[in-house]
Amino acid sequence: MSVLDDLFRRVPALLMARRNLSRNRIRSGLAVLGIIIGVLAIASLGMFGTTLRTGATQQLGDIGNEISVSPNFQEGIEELTERDVDEIRRAVTDGAVVPVRSESKLVSRGDRQTVTTVYGMEDPGALYEAEEGRIPDRLRQGALVGSGTAGLLDVEPGNTISVDGRTYRVSAVLAEQQGISLVSPNNAVIVPVEDVNGTGYSQVVVSADSGQAANESAVAIREALNEREERVSVFELQSITAGINEFFGILNAFLIGIGSISLVVAGVSILNVMLMSTIERRQEIGVLRAVGVQRGDVIRMILAEAGLLGVAGGVIGAILAVGAGVALNAFVLNDPLATFQAANLLYIVLAVGFGVGTSVLSGLYPAWKAANERPVEALRK
Repeated sequence: MSVLDDLFRRVPALLMARRNLSRNRIRSGLAVLGIIIGVLAIASLGMFGTTLRTGATQQLGDIGNEISVSPNFQEGIEELTERDVDEIRRAVTDGAVVPVRSESKLVSRGDRQTVTTVYGMEDPGALYEAEEGRIPDRLRQGALVGSGTAGLLDVEPGNTISVDGRTYRVSAVLAEQQGISLVSPNNAVIVPVEDVNGTGYSQVVVSADSGQAANESAVAIREALNEREERVSVFELQSITAGINEFFGILNAFLIGIGSISLVVAGVSILNVMLMSTIERRQEIGVLRAVGVQRGDVIRMILAEAGLLGVAGGVIGAILAVGAGVALNAFVLNDPLATFQAANLLYIVLAVGFGVGTSVLSGLYPAWKAANERPVEALRK
């Protein structure tokens, strides 16, 4: 082994790579810029998808905890009976069971009036919260007014309203229901269940403590009521959230795929930089090979240069992506700290790793070409 070869092995490859890249700062800087853009694109688009999913989940609220049981009209079942409700209550071990009747009625206060949905419920407190006033444990008298109807009729607790000529005192104005609801109270009025026409129920809403409990209740209800005939249809709102999560998973993959295109372009740029660098240094590399420097050492030197470009671009891109994520979540969710949830950190790590990997792969061919060129041929040119 020659003295120069031994010296070459002792000098850290990264220091030599840094020296070589500094020879043409503009070209190296442009290559790093390509990696920065690629890493920023992948991480930012991934975090954008996560933000959209979080925002949608917040809008939907806890609908995954509710299920709706309704008559199976295809089998000629027009309404749910008291016996059906009793069987549903026995099947549900974890959650509130709220039978519902509904019909459209004329609701008025003074000279203001509107035709709206009137729900008959015994226990509306299991589903809703009051914005003003108080929801009784059992609704035996009085009425609850949704926020939209209250605004339209200028109603507040203590006022009286007329529902198809029958007078009710308003016990509470309900808080506005955000997102999707099985029985939305916003533009409705709730009265005691016996005040709504009918002997049966149009549906039964089951509010469980968790999505898993709701699913278990749905299974138990189907087994209890549909054993002999398909009497009821059970709709789980959890299926909506599952579909939304699946959609956003596909969207995230699509967005990351778009961002990856920019990294492929950056990889071509690095390939060009490495090729140009090895062509300009052919005689230098030829001298090193002539005095005994091994092919593996030349390959390591070129790959170290490509890796340095990737690391520099990846780190800067990751920092910019975090800044973009903080701004995005502050604007959309009013929570800049949501940027640091596990999914977003995974996207950042993925983007940086992809950037460094693309850089190293782009340096493979130039490194192989430089290491396998015959020293005699290189010194002649």
